[in-house]
Amino acid sequence: MNDRERHEAGMTVRRQVLGDAHVDSAVAGTDEFTADFQDFITRYAWGEVWSRPGLDRRTRSCITLAVLATLHHDEELAMHVRAALRNGLSRQEVAEVLLQVGVYAGVPAANRAFKVAREALRQEAG
Repeated sequence: MNDRERHEAGMTVRRQVLGDAHVDSAVAGTDEFTADFQDFITRYAWGEVWSRPGLDRRTRSCITLAVLATLHHDEELAMHVRAALRNGLSRQEVAEVLLQVGVYAGVPAANRAFKVAREALRQEAG
């Protein structure tokens, strides 16, 4: 694929995983300062990595939740909790991932992640 095709493929996957509303908001907020970064994450994260056939999206979501929780990236974690639901994870499976984080990344990381996830799940439920 060339860069344009990779961007198009990435945008398709990005919309499927994160939802149109989130992607539309990100695109609408893109300006000269952030345009290259938005293109980069669309092509690389979504067009290259999330599009690979080696792992299904449920598995990718589990890994993403664990890494974001471990690194305390709360905003991204909340976004990917909602994405995990779109990718077929249940609320209980999200909790299981965060329990795993508690064992391997520490209770404080999991405690914070549970707080973020609970709020994201509450908002998602309406």
